[in-house]
Order: sequence, then structure tokens, then C-alpha cells
Amino acid sequence: MKLNNKIFNKTLCGVAVAMMGLSATSCGDMLDLKPQGVLFADQIGEEQAVDLMTAAYATLMNHYFGNNESFAGPINNWVIDLRSDDAVKGGADVTMEAYMHQLEIGNVLSDNAIINFKWLNNYFSISRCNTAIQTIQDAGQIADDVKASYIGEMKTLRAYYYFDMLRLFNKFPYIDETMNASEIPAGNKSRQEVAELIRQDLRDAYNVLPETQALPGRFNKYVAAGILARVDLFTATSEFTSNPQTVWAEAEQYCDYVINSGKYGLFAHFQDISLPEMNNGSESVMAVQFSSANQGAMYNFNNCLNCTYSEGNIYGNGDDFYLGSQDLANAFRTNENGLPYLDGYTGNDIVGRLDGVEELYPIYTGNVDPRLDLTFGRIGMYWRSNLANSGQTYVYNENWCRNYSLYGQFSGKKPYPAPYNPDVEIGIVPWGASTLNYMIIRYSDILLMKAEAMIEQNKDFTTAIGYVNQVRQRAANSVDASYTPVDLNPALVSYNVAQYPLTGWNQENARQAVRYERRLEFAMEGLRWFDLLRWGIAQETVTNYYNYESQFQTYYNGASLSASTYYFPIPLAQVDNSNGLYSNN
Repeated sequence: MKLNNKIFNKTLCGVAVAMMGLSATSCGDMLDLKPQGVLFADQIGEEQAVDLMTAAYATLMNHYFGNNESFAGPINNWVIDLRSDDAVKGGADVTMEAYMHQLEIGNVLSDNAIINFKWLNNYFSISRCNTAIQTIQDAGQIADDVKASYIGEMKTLRAYYYFDMLRLFNKFPYIDETMNASEIPAGNKSRQEVAELIRQDLRDAYNVLPETQALPGRFNKYVAAGILARVDLFTATSEFTSNPQTVWAEAEQYCDYVINSGKYGLFAHFQDISLPEMNNGSESVMAVQFSSANQGAMYNFNNCLNCTYSEGNIYGNGDDFYLGSQDLANAFRTNENGLPYLDGYTGNDIVGRLDGVEELYPIYTGNVDPRLDLTFGRIGMYWRSNLANSGQTYVYNENWCRNYSLYGQFSGKKPYPAPYNPDVEIGIVPWGASTLNYMIIRYSDILLMKAEAMIEQNKDFTTAIGYVNQVRQRAANSVDASYTPVDLNPALVSYNVAQYPLTGWNQENARQAVRYERRLEFAMEGLRWFDLLRWGIAQETVTNYYNYESQFQTYYNGASLSASTYYFPIPLAQVDNSNGLYSNN
């Protein structure tokens, strides 16, 4: 995390090792080490506390001891999106990182590497948060109000990791700063109890955190509010509460805190989310900070595998994982009024390549939302071009696709600035490495969560759809011939996205509109599976997707998703190493 130069240049585990008086050893061994010497409570001041917090914030990179835990258990959860209707695995073939392929065909076993890395990453991170909370609580040289604020930051971070566990695993241990991890069994708290503990940590944090932090990356009260709104949306179901309406009301309340703060707003252009120069701008509510080699090389390894193969090696021949599905590309079609087909598209044309080569179906020539060509590459379209300089003009083609015949053409664009951008570092791993932050929560998410919370409370559909329209209007504004880098080509494509009318809504069609908008706005950002899960439509949606997508990816033939596999089992490695504390029975 780029908190300041002194802290930033410290190793990820070195800070915590030094603070706790531990012998220098690997991060993987940190949880098992006993203190060899300790600082007295009255020796802990703000500098030492911030060092500990920095070590905790650094966990957002999920890069503890190599690369695998970053790309197999990433903070952006792109691997989990492979379970949804939005994405295919990509890479060389189905055998490459085959544990990822297991997720996309609904076959998840307890020895899958992804679930083990997600478990490890989250608990390593929770451990650092707990260490920081306990140490700061006991610190003798920190004023009470400062101490409360610091603890609020760490509780917010811990809440985010426990929320990740709640979305991924059916059963897991809840361990706070007062507990001995080696004595806590999985399931010591019910899922309902964990959800409420997460919410309470975030409520408490909101009340003590400042509105603004001096250093980018550190959490303010609106980060806590945004996470709490997201938690509420996920837990406003009968599994977690007997009164979902109170949870929806809280989600709306905390979205309002963010909206009414005046600190946030949509970027003018959708593609601005892919520009390093826009880091920590108005749309960024919660972001992971990354850097370049001359700033300490805190690269975004979470997207290490996902960069396009890139003809001419312009990004360093990425592995081309996490490609958009044909079903997702089709979702960007709009009708003659510039609106999505909420009731289903009735034609046979698919959204495809634009170089005149017909494939399974005729080339789609209807209207599309411009976010289509700002979300992933499409053959015949620009990729981050600068038309003022022909040497920096790139047209996406089959050679940008690592395995076009198997996985298709839709390489993700969002994490990758233009290759000529000075903040992009070519020729190193991770491919496409840059200083671009990863925004865990964007302001557009706050707007759409607010709209959804209102709709689920069956109130004021006009205002709710107005929030959806703000997001749609920004998409429309993104068709701008003066914008650089260029990804849209209105000469080839009919871009048409319009706002919804503000009348004629009921709860069901308003619900359709906000759900559809979430798919378009956050495509390839790791949120789709969790949305399908909380809406209670995962099995139906993914089954229909398998049936449709199998004509393009034949490995979907025979694939199935069972409700019993929505949540992961405890990883086999963790069961084996738990001395009987963990069991999937």
C-alpha cells in the first residue's frame, strides 16, 4: 500500500515481524510463531501503530509468498466469476490451471487450489487485522480518539475479509482479537451471527472514522458505509434475517451517507476507470493501491494471468485468462430506443467480430451499449489507440487471443491502460503491469445499491430509476470522439444507450432494470456470481447459460450447477491440518 515512502518500502511481513518481536521468517509461518520479545504497551505510539496497520492494508494485494495465491485467490475474485454466466476461463486450454476449469463447469472439490488460497489469504489477512487491533487497544501512547479511529480502520478491513468468507464458504471459524486461533472450531458462530458481527464492526467503524484520510488507500467512514451496504444487500435474505426490509433500509441509509457526503461522483467517461491518472478520483470509494518498479514494485498480481496475448508483444504476451462469454457480450445489445432487452432478445444475431468474417450467425449490426467495447476486446475494434499517432494505433484481431477457437475473442480490458501509457511497465511479470488501482467499490455501485434497496422496499420507483439513469447517462457520454485513448468506433458500430422513462414502473420491472444494469456496469469485475447468488437465481441462470454457451464452448455440454455447491467446503488441506477443529460433516 502506498501510505508513505517510509512504510511503503517495507516488506509485507517485515513490519509485523519487527513489531511483535518475532524472528525473521516467511510470511507463511507468521501465524504459528510465538513472540521472542515484546514491546510494552506504553511503548506503542502512533508510528508503531501505523506500521502495523500498513502490514494489514498490504494484505489487499494477496501476495504473501509467490504468485499463485494472488491469481488463484485474488482480491478481485475474478476466478469466482467463472461460476457465473459472464466469463470463461481462457488461457491455453482446459488443462491449464485446470482447477479454474472445475469452477466454470460446476465441479468444485475440497482439494481445489482456489478455495485453499482464498481461505489462506483471508485468514492471513484477518490475523494481521487482529494483531493490529489488539496492539492498538493496549497502546499507551495514543490518544483515545486516534486509537478509536485506527481500530475502526482495522475493523473495516477485517469485516471485508469476513464478508468474503461469508460469500464463499458455508462454514468457517470466526476469530477476533480476543481469541486463540488454534482453539476455535469451524462453525463456532452461525452464518447469521457472523453477518451481524460484520455489520456491527462496520457500524462502529463508521461512527469513529474520519470523513477524509490524509493518505490514499486508508479507509474513511464512507468505505465502511459502502462495505456495509454491500453486506446488507447480500444478507437481506431469509437465510440471514427474519425481517429483510430492515436490512434493505439500512443499506439505503448507508448508501445515502456516501451519496450525500459530496465527496464522490461518477467519472465523466466510463473508460476513466482504466486510467492510472484517475487513481483515487471521485469514483473511487474503496481501492487497492498499486505501484511501479520505481515506487517499490507493488504490482497488481491479482490480474497477472488475465492480460490479452497482445499481437506484437505490446503487453508482454499475457496469458489471456478470464474472457467474456458470448452470453455477456449479447447482453450489451440495445433496442431502437437505446434500452436493454429486459424481456429477452428475440432475434438470432449475436454480438461478434467486425472484420467481415461471418461465423455461426450473421454479424450483429443492431445497437449496442458502448460499455461493450470498453469492457473487452472485439475483433476489428480499437484497443486503447491514439489516432493522433499511427504508431500507437492498435486494432484487436485473432492474434490478440491466445486460443480463439476454444475461448473466443473477448479479452478483458478494464485492468489495462493503453500500452503506451507511461504508468504501464512492459516486459515484466505481471503482464500489463501498471500503477492502476483496483477499485473494490466504485461510486456507480453505491448508486445502483441505493436504487436496488429502494426497489426492494417497494418505494419511490421514480427516484430509484433516476439513480440507474445516472449510470446509463455516463455510458452514453462515453461515446466521445475527442477522448484518448480510443476504444470506440462509431463509424463501424451503432452505439445507442439511453435513459429509462421515469414512469410506468412496478417492483418487478424496476428490479429487472437495476439487476440488468449491474451486469453491464460491473462486467468482468468479479461481482456477477455473488449477485446471482444473493438474488436466488444462480442455478436457473447458470443452467440456461450452459445450454446456450455450449455451442461456443463445447466443454459446457454435460456441465451442471447444484445448489448444494453454491458455497465451498472447507479446503481439504485446512481440514487435514486443523487437529480436528475443522470438518465438512
